Amino acid sequence: MIAIIDYGMGNLHSVSKAVERLGYEAVITSDEQQIMAADGAILPGVGAFGDAMEHLRESQLDGVVKRYAESGKPLLGICLGMQLLFSRSEEHGSHEGLNLLPGSVVRFRGSYKVPHMGWNRLQFVQSSPLFKGIEQGHVYFVHSYHVQPEQPSDLLATTDYYQQVTAIVGRNQIYGMQFHPEKSGSTGMKLLGNFLELCRVSC
Repeated sequence: MIAIIDYGMGNLHSVSKAVERLGYEAVITSDEQQIMAADGAILPGVGAFGDAMEHLRESQLDGVVKRYAESGKPLLGICLGMQLLFSRSEEHGSHEGLNLLPGSVVRFRGSYKVPHMGWNRLQFVQSSPLFKGIEQGHVYFVHSYHVQPEQPSDLLATTDYYQQVTAIVGRNQIYGMQFHPEKSGSTGMKLLGNFLELCRVSC
């Protein structure tokens, strides 16, 4: 069973339906016991970083996510959910994140269009079980802030938007995708499917 963590911000049903289309059971939940019992967990997110962290703290799910990550079972952050895995964000002030991965979330700076919205090609920079059987295809991004990981080893894939932009991160069983895999065609669904396979074999 895959837990889609419900803290009041995220494309919960679209992620849940994508998981089910790939042949896995999904539950949208904020219940600690359900989350901790899951074979894998997904932290989605849409909106502002500070608001999301406030929701997580108020529901005490920040601690649950951290304990889940410590369990060694696979955890995937999607879009804002990926950003929340990191140490801090400058979005509308300064906010502390879950600090599961060291790094900062910063705004795009330049004369180009923000938010970064549309289809961009992935560039794999390290090997990962997420990339099994996948070519470096295009996926769908919508974001005004991007992650700067402190550890180069945590950076798995990038894309180009007037600069190198973090697209996929990973350390041990903690993963993040800046784009929406459930909205990213066959490449996105294959990436999500490979994450779910990790959940299956680790249970």
